Formats: sequence, C-alpha cells, structure tokens
Amino acid sequence: MTIDATGLTKRYPHVLAVDDLTMHIAPGEIYALLGLNGAGKTTTIRMLLGILRPTGGQVSLLGEPIEPGRNAVWAKVGYLVETPSAYPELTVTENLQVMARLRGLRDEKTVTGAVDRLGLRPHAHHRAGTLSLGNKQRLGLAKALLHRPELLILDEPANGLDPAGVAEIRDLLRDLARTHGVTILLSSHILTEVARLADRIGVLDRGRLVWEGGTADLTAQARPRLHVAVRDHVRAAAALRAAGHRTEEGGDGGLTLTAEQAVRHPDDIATLLVTAGCPPTRLAVEQDDLETCFLRLVGPR
Repeated sequence: MTIDATGLTKRYPHVLAVDDLTMHIAPGEIYALLGLNGAGKTTTIRMLLGILRPTGGQVSLLGEPIEPGRNAVWAKVGYLVETPSAYPELTVTENLQVMARLRGLRDEKTVTGAVDRLGLRPHAHHRAGTLSLGNKQRLGLAKALLHRPELLILDEPANGLDPAGVAEIRDLLRDLARTHGVTILLSSHILTEVARLADRIGVLDRGRLVWEGGTADLTAQARPRLHVAVRDHVRAAAALRAAGHRTEEGGDGGLTLTAEQAVRHPDDIATLLVTAGCPPTRLAVEQDDLETCFLRLVGPR
C-alpha cells in the first residue's frame, strides 16, 4: 500500500480531532477524504505528513514508517496543505527555482515545465504576493509536483480556482494517476468534484471515518421516493395510511412515500387518492442527489 494508516488518533485537551482512523490506499489510486469543515480532514493530512504527531496509531507512506529522523520518503512525496506558501517578493519562476534548488533539481526545464503544466505562463514574472488566490493555489501545486512525486497529498486543491481552473486541475490529477501511476490523496468538501475524480471516497465526520467506498457505492445509497401534492393534506394522509402506505411530511406541505411498491406504481397511489375524494395535483418520483446521500451519512448538525 502507498498509504497505510492504522488506528490514527489525535486528541487535544478538549477535542478529539481524529478518532481511530484506519485507511489503506493502493498505488495509483485517487482517494478523497470528504467531510464538512471541522470534520478532521486537515488534521489527518498533517499527521500523515508528519507535521503533527499522532496521539495514537501508526502511519507509513510508500512502505516507510513516518517517524522522527526517517526523511528519505519525502523525496517521493509532494504535498499542499491549507494555504499555499510562497516568497511574496519573488516571482512565480523564482519561487519555483528556489524549490528546485532545495529539492536538488538542476534541470532548468523542470521549472519551465511546471509553469506550463499549471497554466502559470502569463504570470511567470509576476511577484507571488500579487497573485490571486487561484493562481497562488496553482503555484502551490506546481511546487508540489516539481520533483515528480510518487505520492501526492493535497488539502482542498481546488480552493480559490474558477470553474475552468477546477476542471484543469481535475484533468491534471487524473492524468498523473492514470498515465504516471501517481497515488493521490486529496481532501475536499466539494461533492461534485470528488465524484468526478476519485476512485474511492472516505467520509469523515467528527474525526471518525463513517463510510468508505467508491463513488458509485455512494450514489447507490440514493433513495427513490414518490412525492405527492394534494389540496386536502390530512384527508389524503389518512386514506394512504388506511390502505397500508406509510407517509412522511414533504418539505412543501405535500406527502412523501418511500416504499418500493408506491415508487414503482405511482398510478395505484393516484387511483387510491381519486377514489378517496382527494385527487393529487402532482405526483413525481424523485431521486436523492449526491449531497443528500452525503448529509445522511454525516447526520444532523
């Protein structure tokens, strides 16, 4: 496994930030940590990178335990955590040249290649301090990719990017994994991007990994339901209950039925209501979206 984390825990005096998290990520996989703000995503990433010392548990990256004094693995890891850092008075190119020297990279094409790859050519000679948030994020990603890492760990990589930029980064990350075999762990709260990119998703809630699976597995939890709008809400609900149908209150004052029989045969429900003297004004079979599935997993706030 490229990432092996077992029983990972981080406890502060009054907060359990990460609670007994176990996660295994295979080579070439794109894995997304999904969670609301404060769920523990950044804390988890910082422990994986050795920035924070865990209260409990073990971590290894690329087969190397993450322990003080064991630094060889970092030559094969790229990362971007929280706000991207840069020397504000240096240009984009100069920032990358500094990082290249720190990494021991001597080929000048390494820097120019990173500039082009992240779409930074129009800003190559602009000082980093003058960049927009989106271009600072691009610079941070360029620095993370400069040494062509085997493992890439990214905290909210789409932060500050416009829709076109988000799509570009998505295509870049997909190419790194599919073409170059780079393993990618990213955190995000943007469901649509995670669904388009990740092979597997782990849902964090209050520091615990509450669900793990593929994107298709998450969408498979979507529950179809029959929404019924009626003028006489009380009478319609009574008629449906008398016929053995369980109803729920709809958000707009209508009724919702989730039983498979009702969802598969809405015409029977319509006939029943017409016979009972309260014909429906609208019937619609609806499907949960990805966001609804996610919010069901993390529970009410």
